[in-house]
Amino acid sequence: MTTLFSIIESPSHPRLDALYQRLGITQIKLPSQRKALQALKRSAPDWVVAEFFYGFGNNYAGANVCNLDVFLASLSKQAPDARVIVLVSKEQAQYVPLLAERFPLYAVLTLPVIEAEVDAILRDDAMSLSEAASQV
Repeated sequence: MTTLFSIIESPSHPRLDALYQRLGITQIKLPSQRKALQALKRSAPDWVVAEFFYGFGNNYAGANVCNLDVFLASLSKQAPDARVIVLVSKEQAQYVPLLAERFPLYAVLTLPVIEAEVDAILRDDAMSLSEAASQV
């Protein structure tokens, strides 16, 4: 069974419950990075869908690029095969490459995101995996 962490930190995060259900994906909704880190200790997701918020203030003190750094560092240890879909506003999209230099990102989508965009990513990955399995 495929598991997806949906880290919902703002109202702009798309609600894709019906899509995940149609695809047979178990969604775990998490309201913050802190809750996501706690959940990661209990289970390893196959997918993560999370919003990107650049660290403009001193909160990140230059050590981190955004709100996702700490979670992605833990994810790389706990679930190294998890695929990450980052959602970002147009205004902050220029900063995502800084995060991509540090962590592998499977896809980056600019908000507002529609269901068809996420559906295409999830289905494309499923097709790739089934093709790879059939070639073995």
